Amino acid sequence: MSTQQGQDAKFFQRGKIEEFRAELQAAEAKDKKYQKRKTVLKKIVANITMGNDMSPLFHDIIQCIGTPLLEVKKMVYLFLVSYGRSKPDQIHLVIPSFLQDCNDRNPLIRALAIRTMSYIPIPVVTESLSDQLRHCLKDRDPYVRKTAAICVAKVYTADPRKAERKGFVELLRDMLIDDNATVVANAVAALSEIGDRQDGVIFKLNLTIANRLLAALGESSEWGQIYILDSLLRYVPEHHSDAEMMAERVIVQLQHANSAVVLTSIKALLYLMNYMENRRLIDYICRKMGPPLVTLLSSGPEVQYVALRNILLIIQRRPTVLKNDVKAFFCKYNDPIYVKLAKLEIMYRLAREENAREVLAELEEYASEVDVDFVRKAVRSIGRLAIKVEPAADKCIESLLKLIETKVTYVVQEAVIVTKDIFRRYPGKYEGIIPTLCENLDALDEPEAKAAMVWILGQFADRIENVDELLDDLVYNFLDEPAEVQLALLTAVVKLFIYKAQAEVTKALVHKVLKWATEDIDNPDLRDRGFMYWRMLAMNPSVAAEIVLAEKPAITTDSDRMDRGALDQLLLHTGTLGSIYHKNPETFIRNAAGRELVDSPALNANSRAVLVSLTRPQLPSTAISVQGPGPIEPTRPSPQPDEVANKTPQPILVESTRSDERDLLDVDGDDGAGGDSGDGYPDGDDDVAVVKAADPYAELGGAFGGYMTDAPQPVKGGGSRSGDLDDLLF
Repeated sequence: MSTQQGQDAKFFQRGKIEEFRAELQAAEAKDKKYQKRKTVLKKIVANITMGNDMSPLFHDIIQCIGTPLLEVKKMVYLFLVSYGRSKPDQIHLVIPSFLQDCNDRNPLIRALAIRTMSYIPIPVVTESLSDQLRHCLKDRDPYVRKTAAICVAKVYTADPRKAERKGFVELLRDMLIDDNATVVANAVAALSEIGDRQDGVIFKLNLTIANRLLAALGESSEWGQIYILDSLLRYVPEHHSDAEMMAERVIVQLQHANSAVVLTSIKALLYLMNYMENRRLIDYICRKMGPPLVTLLSSGPEVQYVALRNILLIIQRRPTVLKNDVKAFFCKYNDPIYVKLAKLEIMYRLAREENAREVLAELEEYASEVDVDFVRKAVRSIGRLAIKVEPAADKCIESLLKLIETKVTYVVQEAVIVTKDIFRRYPGKYEGIIPTLCENLDALDEPEAKAAMVWILGQFADRIENVDELLDDLVYNFLDEPAEVQLALLTAVVKLFIYKAQAEVTKALVHKVLKWATEDIDNPDLRDRGFMYWRMLAMNPSVAAEIVLAEKPAITTDSDRMDRGALDQLLLHTGTLGSIYHKNPETFIRNAAGRELVDSPALNANSRAVLVSLTRPQLPSTAISVQGPGPIEPTRPSPQPDEVANKTPQPILVESTRSDERDLLDVDGDDGAGGDSGDGYPDGDDDVAVVKAADPYAELGGAFGGYMTDAPQPVKGGGSRSGDLDDLLF
């Protein structure tokens, strides 16, 4: 094979159209074994590969389509695939040859012809393809059948409604029980591609077909196994025993050498575990999933990164999968930076009291590395570890103090940022390190670090002796600071004033900052906060003190966790781009259909409580006209004049021209008769109530009472202004 590739390398040279045309014409004279013709076609295909336009040779190339040599026919068809759609006025010349090859004795030629036709989405070609494709789907040779199955997906992409009318989807469904595993895998692949379209048919499996697909796993190729395992997510178990039985058959695939098969198997197992009740089996599956995931980390960096991003999702949903394997995620010296950062996040997720000492020691090593981004992430992970694992907080604080002593600017700034969160997590416990932080105040030049230090100064203004001097220095460049720092300074100065309201320096400082915030700043958030603080301090300082200095609840690590319902939905895309981006594919791939857990009697109660329903595609805004007489619409009785005069005005309802929309609104089909249809919605004249219930903004016009939006509101009951402030804030 390598010798043949070396010989073909000479064809990759830019050629001229006229030269190729002359060589093709010369080959027609004396070329009994078609060697000259094959050589010229290789040069042309090589130029197509290099990006050169060979379309002017279209008429000359199609003259070679009748050549009986398979290698020549392949190159001619490859040319037609490349330029067939750009020659709609000449493509009809090759259709007779297509039809002839579809009935050839050689199954390779039959498959080649049907595949080439499906790659040319031109009406004249697809019209000729329909009958031939139906025959090839029932061909005696499995190679032709498996090729025809993929062709159905191509035809469906070109014209979905025509493919449905011709019955190709039903023929694909029948191929799921084919005797050949490759045919079954290709049929599953085609149906999956069709079902993943928003306008495609819904592809679902029942228990019988799912078992047939699992039986074909052993004889399928790696790609076939991936498609079959992925299709199991389209089966909704009705009983716990069904899901448990299928999971036991899928576990075997975790030993596969292909990483894609392993990840797809894990995806199927995670899906089926939502429909199980046997805790012992669930724990057994979790233990079985750990070693294959760790094995993926011995692959190349790209595969490692894909595995790490998937592991990050899996351990949030099933923490027991890798709870004892945190050492497997310790960084190596030659790991790329994106792999190191992904491993750091997983180390933090797996950290607990039993392994916190090992994780902390490893993070301290990383904090002395050369890569700045990696060091920042390591220092921040030390702070997050202190917040997550309370017994390890003392050791983490000691590590942060050692890092601050290094005087490395970016290390000190990250340490200050995480120390602020530690203060919020453990109020009144580690204030003794505040003097050390204040000594490094001049080293802070990044907005996030400076804002964190300002928050510390304001929060502990009653315990820092020279806090007024420190804040006065920081306020000097108030107008030039980023909005994040300005907001922190404003709040800190107000806290200082509350603590030391009698000091003249403090009064001057807070007056200066409030004046800047309300008069010289364009940021609306900053201006609003400045006005609010000023009004509160002027009206009732004691109330302002209670609000600003109110004890806040300690922070937790719950915010680090993904929403359970969104996580369950995202795990349905394990091993895909969605699991790498941590986004559902429909958010970044056009026309991609989303996935969701489907409710059934076997679904776990916890999973049912957080089900995420996909939004259905909206109906087109324009009316759809269908040829033909259509159904006879029942007419409403016209109201009498007296009824019209006495009837109160109602909102205007736009009546849809789509019969299916009318069916959704009129379940009984009586179209206006009184009474209740039993579906929870009233009928007849109460249709308006249905619309109002569906539209939450129907009564928005009276939401503000009789006042204008910007008009001043009167003081209620003549009470004190401080009482009105309480009503406003609480």
